[in-house]
Amino acid sequence: MGLFFKKKEKVIEPRFKRVFLIVLDSAGIGEAHDSAAWNDIGVNTIKHTLECTTHQFKNLAKFGLFNLLNETTINTMGYYCIAKPKSNGKDTLTGHLEMMGVYTDVPFKTFTDTGFPPKLIKEIEMKTGRKVIGNCNASGTEIIKELGEESIKTGSLIVYTSADSVLQVAAHESVIPVPELYNICEMIRKTTLKDDWKVGRVIARPFTGQYPNFVRTANRHDYALNPKEPTVLDKLKDAKYDVISVGKIADIFNNCGITESNKTADNTDGIRKIMEMVRKDFKGLCFINLNDFDSKYGHRRDAVGYADALREFDEAIPHMLSRLRDDDLLIITADHGNDPTFRGTDHTRENVPVFIFSPQFKTPGKLEDFETFANIGATIAENFNVAKPSIGESILRNLK
Repeated sequence: MGLFFKKKEKVIEPRFKRVFLIVLDSAGIGEAHDSAAWNDIGVNTIKHTLECTTHQFKNLAKFGLFNLLNETTINTMGYYCIAKPKSNGKDTLTGHLEMMGVYTDVPFKTFTDTGFPPKLIKEIEMKTGRKVIGNCNASGTEIIKELGEESIKTGSLIVYTSADSVLQVAAHESVIPVPELYNICEMIRKTTLKDDWKVGRVIARPFTGQYPNFVRTANRHDYALNPKEPTVLDKLKDAKYDVISVGKIADIFNNCGITESNKTADNTDGIRKIMEMVRKDFKGLCFINLNDFDSKYGHRRDAVGYADALREFDEAIPHMLSRLRDDDLLIITADHGNDPTFRGTDHTRENVPVFIFSPQFKTPGKLEDFETFANIGATIAENFNVAKPSIGESILRNLK
């Protein structure tokens, strides 16, 4: 009787061993096709931000930034285009999910105009044994300035929201220690899984200091919803690739599909950690979110601060590129807009820039615009030979 051996499957090595995907949180680049439906006519986060600075952004220019703004037509060192939002939403969660191949049809619930329902507030108070104060749409820095002393004296929870689908809980670290605040937010996350209260994220917002100089700390923690279907991250992890999160990526995806998580204190720390990751030997995706653009400058309508943060990133680019290997791929993009010169404090419905670079490129230039952010995830999926996401088309073959 002969012996039968199972034929060994051929392993297809990825073209790019390491992919670095950097999200400049909220760095939109002009009106989307449906901006009017969102009351966002005339928005352009990057363009209007750059009008507030004299910095030349020479490194982003080499990627095609000013080509996208129709201000020049220089030859670029990488590929560039814009990506159009497809999902129904203009928030962090929706944008990142779309990027990784998940379409959001029904937007997450918001409580911007009314605050949270009394029934939910009573349930939070009952389960925590602490009074809730605030319960309104507010700037995080302003509400802790307004209610911080009361919260310290009474041990109450400052609960607030924004134009996003979020329920945020602020407390002074000396009164409600960070582990207790996290436990409270985990409880609220479970409570808000009910359809009537299903917000996209519950966010712990610890702060320190004394009035009027309260300061939010780096101990923020987001409790998101699990994606409604497997993302490209899950498929990479299942295929035994590394999926390394830097910044709030792990929180956004509720740790689904993540193999290593690295928190950041701010953009400067995030850029520092990017440099560490570029020196790290891994095989898979390093997914980075630089959040200060959005949280510190976009929502606060601080165009000068936004410009300074972009300058810091621009100046870091040569240091990143000098450490990239021939089989690395770098993608820089955004998840939505937040024009710091626009009215209000809300995100803005915008297209986003996409810059793609590798040392192996021979014919870089303009790509056709992406009809969805999901083309990014689809391209990463094809590179690592994992299942294609439900939306998005890979452009890997166009990168030559």
